[in-house]
Amino acid sequence: MTDATVRIDGNTLLLPGGVRVRFIRTLRLPEKGTHQLPPGLGEFPVRRVEDFPDTVPAEWRARGGVMLPVYLREAMWLSFSGTTEPAALQVGVGKVCAVSGKPWSSRLTRDPQNYVVLPRQPWLDGINSGKGTVRQFVAVPLGLGATVEGQVTGEEVWGGVQLQSFPLNGAELAAWRAAERLAEERRRETAQNFGGYGAAVPMAAAPAFGAPPAPGAPAAPGSAPSGGASRGAPRKPAAMGLGVGGSMRQEIYRDDRPLTAWAETPGGRVFVHLVTPPEWRRITGEAPPPSPVDRAAYTQAGLPWYDYYDNDAVDLAPTDTLGVVKQVGEWLGDDHEPWQEPSPHQVKPLGDAPGKPVGDGDW
Repeated sequence: MTDATVRIDGNTLLLPGGVRVRFIRTLRLPEKGTHQLPPGLGEFPVRRVEDFPDTVPAEWRARGGVMLPVYLREAMWLSFSGTTEPAALQVGVGKVCAVSGKPWSSRLTRDPQNYVVLPRQPWLDGINSGKGTVRQFVAVPLGLGATVEGQVTGEEVWGGVQLQSFPLNGAELAAWRAAERLAEERRRETAQNFGGYGAAVPMAAAPAFGAPPAPGAPAAPGSAPSGGASRGAPRKPAAMGLGVGGSMRQEIYRDDRPLTAWAETPGGRVFVHLVTPPEWRRITGEAPPPSPVDRAAYTQAGLPWYDYYDNDAVDLAPTDTLGVVKQVGEWLGDDHEPWQEPSPHQVKPLGDAPGKPVGDGDW
């Protein structure tokens, strides 16, 4: 893509510069202790706001973007698998940067860094808490003060998730592409010398049939039918935002390029609205996904958890702003669902397009 258009392909958002973002359902972690990366439980269905002009709230139409259904206290992570070229991606939660804790900005900053670097950052499970950890994204309603937005800014206006991508500048991108072509030629020569080419080495064994995908692996798209709905006039939405849950082992990598390597203006942006399952059904006419999977049952089934690391990367330091954000349990009460730790053999080390355009609006 060469323009600033964001597109949707199935449940994948395609931002300019080859950035691909999917929203993955996952297990919610307990709010005590630090845990491995939880598994993926399939993609959230994603729909364009403009496809439902008669049933979405007026302010959503004004902001444009896309929407997805999420249950109260359901957890999610963002997959960037399939991103083809280097990009700096800003991730906002209620227009608060999930990396720096600073207000949403149309420019990249380095002190503190307010973006993740793709494709090196394969996914993002939560807000930056530093020291090799993040705190899990967990959905909560607006109005309680439990969202990151509410705790950082003192008010809850926006909710949802905001994404904005910056490609490399022209000279840097041309140099990167030239280096990639040279590296590819060398790989071909090496493969030919050893009698073959193109045999890819998987990062981890494929999950058994019926098992949820690993982080970064394609998940089966939702089977609910698409299309408009005429379920009554638009009304005030039951808006949702993201708070924080348990801590997990995940690094947010420090950019090793100079800030001048990136374009000064974003290539594209999109507002992601979070909607309750009843509102999703009313707006779209589709059935929402089933309720989140029971955590104990998943662990008892022996399905995998993940441990991702990159020895060559440097983790970002925590920020004072995000470090004081309280977990959703302090707002909504304790979680009484029993927790079962995965056994050691369940933890898997992960080692070192076309589509409809999405309308943007005022936000």
